[in-house]
Amino acid sequence: MSQFTLNLIVIGLSFALYIGIAIWARAGSTAEFYAANRGVGPVMNGMATAADWMSAASFISMAGLIAFTGYDNSTYLMGWTGGYVLLALLLAPYLRKFGKFTVPQFIGDRYYSQTARIIGVICLLIISITYVIGQMTGVGVTFSRYLEVSNSTGLWIGAALVFSYAVLGGMKGITYTQVAQYIVLIIAYTIPAVFIAIQLTGHVLPQTGMFSDHSASGVKFLTKLDQVVTDLGFRSYTEHHGSTLNMFLFTMALMIGTAGLPHVIIRFFTVPKVSDARKSAGWALVFIALLYTVAPAVGSMSRFNLTATMWPGAETGETFSQPAVSLESIENDPDLQWMRNWQVTGLLQWEDKNGDGLLQYYDEAGAADAPIAAIIEEQGLVGNELTRVSDDIMVLANPEIANLPGWVIAIVAAGGLAAALSTAAGLLLAISGAVSHDLIKGAINPGISEKNELLAARISMGISILVATILGLNPPGFAAQTVALAFGLAASSIFPVLMMGIFSSRVNKHGAIWGMIAGVVSTTVYIFLYKGWFFVAGTNMLPDTPDAWLFGIAPASFGTIGALINFAVAFTVSNATKEPPAEVRELVESIRVPRGAGGAVSH
Repeated sequence: MSQFTLNLIVIGLSFALYIGIAIWARAGSTAEFYAANRGVGPVMNGMATAADWMSAASFISMAGLIAFTGYDNSTYLMGWTGGYVLLALLLAPYLRKFGKFTVPQFIGDRYYSQTARIIGVICLLIISITYVIGQMTGVGVTFSRYLEVSNSTGLWIGAALVFSYAVLGGMKGITYTQVAQYIVLIIAYTIPAVFIAIQLTGHVLPQTGMFSDHSASGVKFLTKLDQVVTDLGFRSYTEHHGSTLNMFLFTMALMIGTAGLPHVIIRFFTVPKVSDARKSAGWALVFIALLYTVAPAVGSMSRFNLTATMWPGAETGETFSQPAVSLESIENDPDLQWMRNWQVTGLLQWEDKNGDGLLQYYDEAGAADAPIAAIIEEQGLVGNELTRVSDDIMVLANPEIANLPGWVIAIVAAGGLAAALSTAAGLLLAISGAVSHDLIKGAINPGISEKNELLAARISMGISILVATILGLNPPGFAAQTVALAFGLAASSIFPVLMMGIFSSRVNKHGAIWGMIAGVVSTTVYIFLYKGWFFVAGTNMLPDTPDAWLFGIAPASFGTIGALINFAVAFTVSNATKEPPAEVRELVESIRVPRGAGGAVSH
């Protein structure tokens, strides 16, 4: 059976499962569409939350980011995991106790202000749309590689699938679909990691294999990886090389940005009781940890395998004991078929710059002080000839690089799609709720019937899918920066207003409104000054270099500063204006003070 046929069968079966679940769990009311009628148990909700949370960025990109940077990109692991802990401990139970359907609804009711609610909707839409673009782009890349269709065709197939189960099922259908998608993605992530850990270290568990001996050379695996990459002029894998200040601020931005992501927060509105929100948060952390503890091993081992492909001597202990991989072997060796496969996608590219028939892979910037310098002089090398290796291919290509069985490759393809589609569905539901429940019902037509509100929710979700797909066809030129913008906006707008809404009875509507505006505007302006306006490359007003950054703070790290600005403005304005009404202060106290597991009121 060909690899294409195997991919088609496995992906097709997973899609049939998702659609079948959607038909079985079709939402028939707004309560089912927005919150699954608050009938999801803690374990199921924990698994669905994990799938909702672990997007294409977690499944496809995170290990790649770690692979090419090493220790410094552990910020993604620390920030995203720490942010979920913040959300689980500080926000989720209290928001569930408040008993609303959406994040903007909480903001509007807590701050007794329609204006605050609308600002919350605007922030939610910007954050969610940015994320959906990333998910749909990931769907297109996966489809184009594994089903051999164009990127645009893959996007439309993915959009049709999301439409079929998200629009029909709402939160009810999405929840049970996400449970199935979690099972698919965790199997897809873990199986190749186990195979590769056994190959490189002899350990079944990737988590322990990463810290054990490298089988071929007998030295510690990470020590061996450090030797190989520094031989080629790259920075050591296990050491810290960047700014400690930016590492801290970026980690914090990811943490509080994560805790402010609306599509994850609304998952805790689906459980029957407040105590179930706490339990489901704990279960979700367990399910997330199953992937997040494997990711560092996948990153380090995929980096080693890539380097050993380019310099075969790296596997046996001497990086330069054999010449670099040849163009002829890439064309004829079945073990290198993966390079030809990924070259077609444009995510892997090379060029024989000196015409010697070999592809030399090294870091030009650090080569002068590395062992590769002697080979550069001896062979007359003129530059790194592996001209592009996208972070996003490392997880998807890893089974092919390691020569794993075809069925493993097919499962990884299904897992990548499951991760992207599960998060896309959650984001689209957050967008749909904001439009139909907060804008249409909350501001435009408060008297709308439940039937018409449900129709509006489905229509708004369908339009959102269409918009996300169109934007995914031509994503912004700086995708990493748009993700940073999304986290920065969540950190500087939604997280502070939720924290103050729960833990401070003194913050009033004026403080909340001006705090959100100050946080969002300062973060947006700072990022766009250095990264460009309106997603057009080359339109940045200031050079994007450490010397030009304000106090050395990188644009991606500024979300933390934006959050501090939000808090400062909110408390200052609140203390200078009239305190909230007595009933609002009592409401805040009732949310925070425990009154039993069944204390939530559903609306």
